[in-house]
Amino acid sequence: MRKELWFGFTLMAIILIGAAVILPPPSEMESGHLGLLMLALIVVSIMLGFPTAFTLMGLGMVFTWMAFDFNTTHTLTLMVQRTYGVMSNDVLIAVPLFVFMGYLVERANLIQRLFTSLHLATAWLPGSLAVATLITCAIFATATGIVGAVVTLMGLLAFPAMLKAGYDIRLSAGAITAGGCLGILIPPSVLLIVYGATAGVSVVQLYAGAFFPGLMLTALYVLAVVLVSWIWPKLAPPLPPAEREVVLPPLLASLSGGRRHSWAPLRLLRAAFGQGPVSAAPRVWRELLLLAIPALTFALLMGLVYRGITEPPEAFDSGLVEMGSGADNWSDAGGLAEPPLADGLAEPPVEGGLAEPPLGDTLAEPPLGDALAEPPLAVPEPTLSEPVAEQPASTEAADSPARVPAPGIYWWVLAAGIACLGVFYALLNFPRYQIYRLLLQSFVPLSVLILAVLGSIVFGLATPTEAAAIGALGGALLAVAYRQMNWVVLRESVYLTAKTSAMVCWLFVGSAIFSAAFALLGGQDLIENWVLGLNLTPIEFMLLSQVIIFILGWPLEWTEIIVIFMPIFIPLLSHFNIDPLFFGLMVALNLQTAFLSPPVAMAAFYLKGVAPPHVTLNQIFAGMIPFMLIQVVAMFLLYMFPAIGLWLPSVIYR
Repeated sequence: MRKELWFGFTLMAIILIGAAVILPPPSEMESGHLGLLMLALIVVSIMLGFPTAFTLMGLGMVFTWMAFDFNTTHTLTLMVQRTYGVMSNDVLIAVPLFVFMGYLVERANLIQRLFTSLHLATAWLPGSLAVATLITCAIFATATGIVGAVVTLMGLLAFPAMLKAGYDIRLSAGAITAGGCLGILIPPSVLLIVYGATAGVSVVQLYAGAFFPGLMLTALYVLAVVLVSWIWPKLAPPLPPAEREVVLPPLLASLSGGRRHSWAPLRLLRAAFGQGPVSAAPRVWRELLLLAIPALTFALLMGLVYRGITEPPEAFDSGLVEMGSGADNWSDAGGLAEPPLADGLAEPPVEGGLAEPPLGDTLAEPPLGDALAEPPLAVPEPTLSEPVAEQPASTEAADSPARVPAPGIYWWVLAAGIACLGVFYALLNFPRYQIYRLLLQSFVPLSVLILAVLGSIVFGLATPTEAAAIGALGGALLAVAYRQMNWVVLRESVYLTAKTSAMVCWLFVGSAIFSAAFALLGGQDLIENWVLGLNLTPIEFMLLSQVIIFILGWPLEWTEIIVIFMPIFIPLLSHFNIDPLFFGLMVALNLQTAFLSPPVAMAAFYLKGVAPPHVTLNQIFAGMIPFMLIQVVAMFLLYMFPAIGLWLPSVIYR
């Protein structure tokens, strides 16, 4: 029998034996113990291969029926209510839209262009092919979020190239599987949507919080690959010069005049004005426009940032208008019409502090001047003529304040950006310019799509559902622009989207019914009382929960862990003063770690399905383990420095 089956049966035996030891005899068993028995049975059933969603629904219905004392009507009513509550959740609409966007982008053939350009751009680094693989996976995961698609495509594209270059099988497999799993964490992640809907946490804040941890994990991967390739060159030998040679198109070859390493901007300018080997032509001016894109983009971005940070605040003006009375609002003619009336001025002196100064019959005199001089800020000018005469001066005074000075960090960023642009243009020979053109053709379309989707979500311009619709439209436009859209691509994308979305939605229905039965039986209360009885500190609870989730990640997939076990952990967070947003980021990192751990590491099986026959599953597992340890380091850094995940949401939304 295979080792994986032995491992699975051993885990199932441990679960069943543990349940038999922990639970009391049937005669002393209470409803809470039935909930724990249901939890053990669902884990064993899933490990035996039963469909997760329908197993959740079936066991949930049976144990709900037992909780209601075998009342069928109440059981069916609860099932219908829970199902309707899940299906009316607007957040779940984003799931099929994001999945559809991912499948369309996958079929737009952008990943091959991106990998080729990144390979040429990083050729000077040790382990350049593995570095290009990781960066390509990170970018493509941001555009798709589908782990299986990224691992499969990179297994077909990058794995043979790395093996042909003499790379170690374990290093190559680890880079592809670890990079492909970045879609679990990096937005737009379906896992974050499912967690947000389960835990009641804003998906928008989860996306903002996962941005920097995703970048941190990608940087740790790249740094580890570079260090390993530098220390042990045999694991990732440098590419021969022939494979690092950049082929120039005919236009650039003629412009270079046989001098490939000459300064490209000067040659382009000379050709544009008819002084070079090629007369001025629309193609040359187009190349100059491409050359100016970094400078123009940086200037536009810094200009918008400067305008935003130096604009004088308007909150005080609007607050005074809201808090002031009708007589204080000089721009409101209706509000100024009433104060001059005798009745309106007669009442305040009788009730307030204005009754004493104008004693006797002098009640009619204060509007002319005395009453205005004595009470400070208590009574506004009653006559309409004076405020109207002062209105231009007031408006001019409101408009006169100069802009707020820009903070020092802005000028440091501006100087650093100008310096980087100067270095970029100074080193831009024709081979580097060709690499830059390839990056524009492959990276810019994806970056525009990513910014349109994530930017609209993070900055509050659109809800996740609306942004997902924008992404689906952008994916379709990319497929059309690269001439990859046809009936077969559309049909396959729609079919796979419907299949994935149905799986997620049925999981939610099964989870809702299962959690309702678990709560009715008192299983949640039993677990809460047990955990609280341990007198754990927040650190100990966090460690315990993360270890449990990590162990569950071996036999179960992330969907099952989120929908089954998160409803158990979430109610305990308030007792330990743990932010559900921070807990969700830790869970996402943890589940990504579990996705790389044998024996149920699906990324390994995706890669094995497209790998050459001589690559064994054990070699793939061995390559995944070092990257799994890097993820543990990333979890430690996130826990020690929570601002990595919480800073961006706190700045934008709180």
